[in-house]
Amino acid sequence: MNHPKWVAWCCLITLVALYIVGAVSHGSLRHEVQTLPLWGPIVFGFRGQSMAKWSGLACLSIWLALMLMIWSFLAGWTHLLSGHFSPIEIGLTIVIGIACVCGIVLGLRWRTEMSTSAALGAFVVFAALQLAALRLSFLPNIANQ
Repeated sequence: MNHPKWVAWCCLITLVALYIVGAVSHGSLRHEVQTLPLWGPIVFGFRGQSMAKWSGLACLSIWLALMLMIWSFLAGWTHLLSGHFSPIEIGLTIVIGIACVCGIVLGLRWRTEMSTSAALGAFVVFAALQLAALRLSFLPNIANQ
């Protein structure tokens, strides 16, 4: 199994689904900013680099957590996230969730030769980039485009 490419595909599916969400909802600029960190594991994965694992795990874990919060809101269990979600957006949350779970499972099964400190560093950097991109996407100049 070609783990790097599979992780890249899972990240790419997540990215495309999020672009479609942007096209049918608030506008694409917000989602383009939010998905910028996903390009790291996509490029690393299609190049066959082990960095795809750690960057992908960070980004996909955050996106899966967000999808879980959306589903929890839709089920009426919590209000960590709120909003109105169209049927298309709800369907895309399922696509994103499945892609995230698949990418995480593949990443966890993939054994790389990166040192623990390098792997942890990559994970932390990409988690920070993903969280920063999410935060930036809510700035008025971006969110209202």
